[in-house]
Amino acid sequence: MTASPGRAGLAGTPRKLAAELPAAAAVGAAVTDAELLKLYRLMTAVRHLDQAAIAWQRQGILPAYAPELGQEAAQVGSALAVDTTRDFIFPTYRELGVARAAGVDMVQYMSTHLATWHGGLWDAAATHVAPIQAVVAGSVLHAVGWAHGQTLSAGTAGPSTGREAGAGLNVAITYLGDGASSQGDVHEAMNFAAVFKAPVVFFVQNNGWAISVPTERQVAGGSVAARGAGYGIPGLQVDGNDAAAVLEATRRAVAHARGGNGPVVIEAMTYRRGPHATSDDPGRYRTLEQERADAGADPLARLRERILAEHLADAAALDALDAEAAHEAEEVRAGVLALGPRPGAEMFDYVFTEPTDELLRQKEQWREESEHA
Repeated sequence: MTASPGRAGLAGTPRKLAAELPAAAAVGAAVTDAELLKLYRLMTAVRHLDQAAIAWQRQGILPAYAPELGQEAAQVGSALAVDTTRDFIFPTYRELGVARAAGVDMVQYMSTHLATWHGGLWDAAATHVAPIQAVVAGSVLHAVGWAHGQTLSAGTAGPSTGREAGAGLNVAITYLGDGASSQGDVHEAMNFAAVFKAPVVFFVQNNGWAISVPTERQVAGGSVAARGAGYGIPGLQVDGNDAAAVLEATRRAVAHARGGNGPVVIEAMTYRRGPHATSDDPGRYRTLEQERADAGADPLARLRERILAEHLADAAALDALDAEAAHEAEEVRAGVLALGPRPGAEMFDYVFTEPTDELLRQKEQWREESEHA
């Protein structure tokens, strides 16, 4: 199989910014030195957690896991552009980096991969991070629905208003891959969001592969961002291996949506350096040579080089962050191992606010059979 075109040399990929979006200066998009160090700290933590989770699956601790090696900059950079005191994040099953940057407890996050709970044990209402969505492209529908609700509630009184005093609309950001962009749900979501000017950012991580199918064989036209034009939505491509560029671009997109101008599509060009999931063997559809040629610069190593070159920190300080991240991963491992099974009745308790008679009948039948067993 031929290598995916346009993947080599991602470090030099130019950003294509939509003219409709606010200028960087207007939204304070320029990344500060302190933010560069924060990006590095979070990306380091995510890299260690991600690699540890793969090991935990191989050790039999987790039944399955979807790695994100190489996508740390896209995830952390975009998540830091969101205000989780008011905005809402709608992830898929591969957004460990987003969840970590948004402050989600990683033991509670891993509960889904441990198969002890659907979507995660964290409080979605408190963190403004929705449960993990395993249905491909399912998160985009939820995000657009929530965002549309913000426009409907704009100007009303109360803590859940869509428009804060003088601060614009609350914004949703939803994550999907280049493979998911081929789902019909994405068309419906983008069309609805554009028609009703829903304040939502569609963040596409184009990592080159829809499981085993390269992007050029399943994305017509070669760009997901370009599809935005068909819906009247501003679209932009950004180097997804450049954390600062991702943060700047996402800030501009959020500002556009917050101002009541409708949705934005961001396509972060990155690369999935590992398997699609721990059950996948990428060696069946790409060679190691192709992977090395197409992957581009490692986003973490690239940010480290910039920090050192700009004398924002020395190697010893960055090594200390690496050790801190390794320690965090060990603490999460201990927490995951300490998670016990959830009460089986919860499968019936958290379906409807008001359970149906049939659901109550099934719950009672399950209780009787469980007690008998």
